[in-house]
Order: sequence, then structure tokens, then C-alpha cells
Amino acid sequence: MSLTITPIAHISSEFPQKFGIPRQPNLAKHLLARIIFEPEFRNPDFIRGIETVSHIWLIWEFSEFTDKKYTALVRPPRLGGNKKMGVFATRSPQRPNSLAMSAVKIVTIKEDPKLGPVIYVSGADLLDGTPIYDIKPYISYTDCITEATTTLFTKPEQLDFVEFCCNLPLRENDRKLLALKEILLQDPRPAYKKNGTEKYAFEYSGMHIEFFVENNVVKVLEIKLLK
Repeated sequence: MSLTITPIAHISSEFPQKFGIPRQPNLAKHLLARIIFEPEFRNPDFIRGIETVSHIWLIWEFSEFTDKKYTALVRPPRLGGNKKMGVFATRSPQRPNSLAMSAVKIVTIKEDPKLGPVIYVSGADLLDGTPIYDIKPYISYTDCITEATTTLFTKPEQLDFVEFCCNLPLRENDRKLLALKEILLQDPRPAYKKNGTEKYAFEYSGMHIEFFVENNVVKVLEIKLLK
């Protein structure tokens, strides 16, 4: 049995590449993204009433992993890449159907003359252009299970501080700079490479960022605006 599903929208986010994207939604609350509907879903009736909820679920696709093989066992990066777990016990992107879900906050909804209704959301952990297959309201009394537990996937420890060792192209209170601090404090480095002081680089919101970590402090070496 097979099922064909069609994207209803795609995300326009500040991440043109995977490295640097928060590993879970809402870890960087200052991130801003847009949900842009496909032409056949731009009728405002599709989202009538959505303004009555503060958060929504996005059902989306790990679009860069659709052609990659999956296995029963995976090595979750947040566990150091050394522990094997069943793929259905993890959030690994290499899955039989490459589907994911994220709860994000609605910031505002604007009507665009060409794109129709555009939903602005914060805290999204999606690569720019990621296809979205469904949107559902987040219902706090049923979706928030306060007694839920996990012994492995606990809240990740943050790094202590972000030190900018370069000129800043943005004001200190700029939203993008605040989001960048949140991203870096979550430590985007691979879990198995956290013992050295290797330099890393990624692109975020039209900027090239270079950094390394020393004594639990993120040291940003360069922030260069890209044309």
C-alpha cells in the first residue's frame, strides 16, 4: 500500500544549509520564518480561524534525506554518535518516510497580494524551502503532556556565553543577532567533535558566521554579510 501526499506550503527560513539549524523547535525563539502556501491553497478559507490559536503543528519533510537509505538502527548525534537506537525511538531524519513535525508560534498573519495569506512563525527548525504537508492547531490541554518523561533525550546543556571577537554588522538588540546567540549557545557542533577547538562556519540570514568553542564559551571570529 502506498500513499501520495502533496505539499500545501513551504517554509521560507533564515537557513540555506543544514548546519546551524537548531536540533529541535523553539530552542531559538528569536528565529523568524514564513509559511508560504502553494497556489492552490492560497484561499484564505483554508486558514480561517487559525488566529484563535497561538501555536501550530507543522508536518514536513526531511527533503534532503528522501533519497537516502534508512536502517532499523541509527546513532543519534546528541548521544555522541556512539549509542545505537531504533529509528522509531529517535528523531533521526533517515526514516522510511522522511516525515517530521514541529510546534511553532504564530507571530502574525499577513495578506500578500501575490502569495495570499502568509503565516509568520517563530522558533522553526526547518531548512529554507522545506515542503510542508499539513498544518494543525496546537491544543495545549491535550498536546502538552506534563507527566511525559525520557531518560535519554533530556534538555540539552547550553554553552556558557557568546563572545564576539569581530565587528558586528548588526545592532546588539537586533532580532537576528539575538537569534544567532540562541543558535550558538545550543552548540551546533557535532556531538563527537566537542573536545577540540576546531573552527566551524555556517550561513544564517544572509551572513557567513565563523566560530569555535573554548572552555564552554563560543568565540565568534567573523560575521560577514553575503551579497
